[in-house]
Amino acid sequence: MPNFCAAPNCTRKSTQSDLAFFRFPRDPARCQKWVENCRRADLEDKTPDQLNKHYRLCAKHFETSMICRTSPYRTVLRDNAIPTIFDLTSHLNNPHSRHRKRIKELSEDEIRTLKQKKIEETSEQEQETNSNAQNPSAEVGNQQDGNVLPLTLEEKENKEYLKSLFEILILMGKQNIPLDGHEADEIPEGLFAPDNFQALLECRINSGEEVLRKRFETTAVNTLFCSKTQQRQMLEICESCIREETLREVRDSHFFSIITDDVVDIAGEEHLPVLVRFVDDAHNLREEFVGFLPYEADAEILAVKFHTTITEKWGLNMEYCRGQAYIVSSGFSSKMKVVASRLLEKYPQAVYTLCSSCALNAWLAKSVPVIGVSVALGTIEEVCSFFHRSPQLLLELDNVISVLFQNSEERGKELKEICHSQWTGRHDAFEILVDLLQALVLCLDGINSDTNIRWNNYIAGRAFVLCSAVTDFDFIVTIVVLKNVLSFTRAFGKNLQGQTSDVFFAASSLTAVLHSLNEVMENIEVYHEFWFEEATNLATKLDIQMKLPGKFRRAQQGNLESQLTSESYYKDALSVPTVEHIIQELKDIFSEQHLKALKCLSLVPSVMGQLKFNTSEEHHADMYRSDLPNPDTLSAELHCWRIKWKHRGKDIELPSTIYEALHLPDIKFFPNVYALLKVLCILPVMKVENERYENGRKRLKAYLRNTLTDQRSSNLALLNINFDIKHDLDLMVDTYIKLYTNKSELPTNNSETIENT
Repeated sequence: MPNFCAAPNCTRKSTQSDLAFFRFPRDPARCQKWVENCRRADLEDKTPDQLNKHYRLCAKHFETSMICRTSPYRTVLRDNAIPTIFDLTSHLNNPHSRHRKRIKELSEDEIRTLKQKKIEETSEQEQETNSNAQNPSAEVGNQQDGNVLPLTLEEKENKEYLKSLFEILILMGKQNIPLDGHEADEIPEGLFAPDNFQALLECRINSGEEVLRKRFETTAVNTLFCSKTQQRQMLEICESCIREETLREVRDSHFFSIITDDVVDIAGEEHLPVLVRFVDDAHNLREEFVGFLPYEADAEILAVKFHTTITEKWGLNMEYCRGQAYIVSSGFSSKMKVVASRLLEKYPQAVYTLCSSCALNAWLAKSVPVIGVSVALGTIEEVCSFFHRSPQLLLELDNVISVLFQNSEERGKELKEICHSQWTGRHDAFEILVDLLQALVLCLDGINSDTNIRWNNYIAGRAFVLCSAVTDFDFIVTIVVLKNVLSFTRAFGKNLQGQTSDVFFAASSLTAVLHSLNEVMENIEVYHEFWFEEATNLATKLDIQMKLPGKFRRAQQGNLESQLTSESYYKDALSVPTVEHIIQELKDIFSEQHLKALKCLSLVPSVMGQLKFNTSEEHHADMYRSDLPNPDTLSAELHCWRIKWKHRGKDIELPSTIYEALHLPDIKFFPNVYALLKVLCILPVMKVENERYENGRKRLKAYLRNTLTDQRSSNLALLNINFDIKHDLDLMVDTYIKLYTNKSELPTNNSETIENT
């Protein structure tokens, strides 16, 4: 649908013009100024939100200084832009014409002032034209002042040269080709092997690209055709432009959530991958990757840099952040919790939640501040990765499971299927591990001691190390305690990743979960006795010696008064801190605000139906009152929303998800409900209903899986993960020239200048 300009006497529309069209601002003060300058009486009674949604002004009504271009495919206004250029009098020449836009009547003084202004502008233009005709050099000077001087041949060639370099970098990023092709120590002495970037340059030259050929012929043989510094600068510009295109959509959607994934190693440095969630113009919930943040060991410094990068470098307004979630491996969770707390202090509506892509039990286990738990989790991940190295290893494990579960073939078949998946992230991962442990130990032991030499030394060595790790009594006790403690949260966490109705009712069951865990804490001696007995029986079954950790035994040497037993040690060192931490963690992540937000899911018609349409969303929606377009009409609108679904036709099914509700044809007739559903949708705890729009995380995992650690680049990663996002080569070239060269110092065809560029 085309956008029509709302200015009086302006007939432009977006489908017939290359001009940019701008929405009325949501800020009440600026919006009022726009309306006043338009002089349209019919706009005065409309709210800023209504004007923002339904009315536009074309670029012709703004001074050129008010317009700038900061993204590849969108011309934008400055934050303080006010329209000042309007035709308010041409309709007076035809008093019988009918206008859709009702222009506010002008007084005689205002009409006289406008006419006089036009006469003065015309006179100034005539004087300027005569002056330029008499003095051509003045015209050149004016063109220089307005930056409209045509480019010289040398400047055009330089821009084409830079464009070719950008094209190569973008290609390498999208295809995940590292800039460097060979390690220096891998190349025999005296043999020259160009890196990948240089090789692609030469390929394009040989294919007949004239600009590159000309530059290459005038470059000294021993000079870099494109220096590493220039490559880095250009990659930063590519990354910035690609990111800006995604963030433009985020800003247009208004509200968003921030999610970080597990810390990753990029060329020897730890980085945090950052994703944003938002609802796009087509009402689809999307989760997109926007970049890496350097990881800091100090939590407070990390919190400051995290906030600075997102707000100042990336330009997101955290006032519109409605959710934050952090997926981190063991040992990092406490630091990310500090980041979440600091952001909550500044932005109370940025609710701290669980991420839908991470099982609650896995998240809770990773956050337990017990060294033994962190070691055990690392061991589990290594065992899973080991068997996924090759189909032969998985087949070996399948054979052992078949032998052990001869009397329970159905369970054996189920465990085989589980082993072929990434089972360590499941809600019941620790139950599975306890059932699998004997098979894992026998299989690892068999690989290590195989007399037929079917496995190479590396595989056999890894099997020996992992077998030693999983047959340690400390490991056995840890996984048994985690299995039993997390059994109280398993159903709760599974519901959080279920259907919308499951999430809604899970919020009500939290009290019962906490009550059960508190009961365990009050009777920890009894519970721990059962857990320790289970661990002891499992260790006996696997012929594992029951003993205290070596580090603790060495510390106790010479202490004759020590009466500490293994059971009491693990109670104090493992069971008690684990239960205490999980209780506190559940309270922190399911804060009052978070639970209120989940209660608002009763807006979804299927949940309404299960509650017999006896719901009270208005009370829970108070936390989002400032986000509503018409908060004063919320109560009446919610009543109409309930009536609509309560008295629906027999053949009409109730929408069961937020996704379905947002795509209803008449959802715009319920603006407050629509706004609430959009905000609820972006909460990280809500799963992405349409997997097509969860590309960011999947592509990130694929990039990390397919790229060697020392060949990873944060710049190239963004280009690879967001390979389908549009890019504007001209904007990239102009940005590079503006940032890194002066117009009077553009590269010439001599080798020194090329290298310095």
